[in-house]
Amino acid sequence: MRVLIVEDEPRLAENIARTLRETAGYAVDVAADGQEGLFLAESNAYDAILLDLMLPKLDGMQVLKRIRESGQHTPVLVLTARDDKESVVALLNAGADDYLTKPFDLGELLARAKALIRRGKGQPSPVLNIGDLQLNTVDRTVQRAGRPITLTAMEYRVLEYLAHRPRAVVSKTELLEHLYDYNWEKFSNVIEVYISGLRRKLDAGSQQPLIRTLRGQGYVLQG
Repeated sequence: MRVLIVEDEPRLAENIARTLRETAGYAVDVAADGQEGLFLAESNAYDAILLDLMLPKLDGMQVLKRIRESGQHTPVLVLTARDDKESVVALLNAGADDYLTKPFDLGELLARAKALIRRGKGQPSPVLNIGDLQLNTVDRTVQRAGRPITLTAMEYRVLEYLAHRPRAVVSKTELLEHLYDYNWEKFSNVIEVYISGLRRKLDAGSQQPLIRTLRGQGYVLQG
């Protein structure tokens, strides 16, 4: 999953980004002002946006409105120092999906971000079941037919993204856009390497392959 943080407090932005990367395994981009945040939001595919309200150059409310006016449905979690009823109503009416009042606990922020991403993918439960495959997105464990499977961090991220799009064709480009941040230099065959590793581990001892390749189109996780 790939998340955009728009926050002008460097230490807070760094702490949030570290939590998302190290605890959830997300790819993270950070913008320090509203203009940069809006540019990144309009230029890249994100699974969630964490948006501060009090930003230089373009405030968070303007960024939020312009994201929604562009037709984007990316879940937005607003970070705000305001908790009065009028401010909350205005945020929700402008298109925010959830909000957190500063100061907040990073564990709560992570849980809310994960919940927003799941709901945005149409998967409200933290446990994803596709056929005999089960992913627990809270503790990041994988089982097939009750057999625990140990994956590398990147193999898990690829599988989790596919599990949020079961039986849909997911292109290599889409995977790259959602698994890596803005600064990563994308290599052409890296996805094939992770898919090969996943197939070897997931299909061991089973007659039914879980990941199918559609030549020239992408990959399908089938139950």
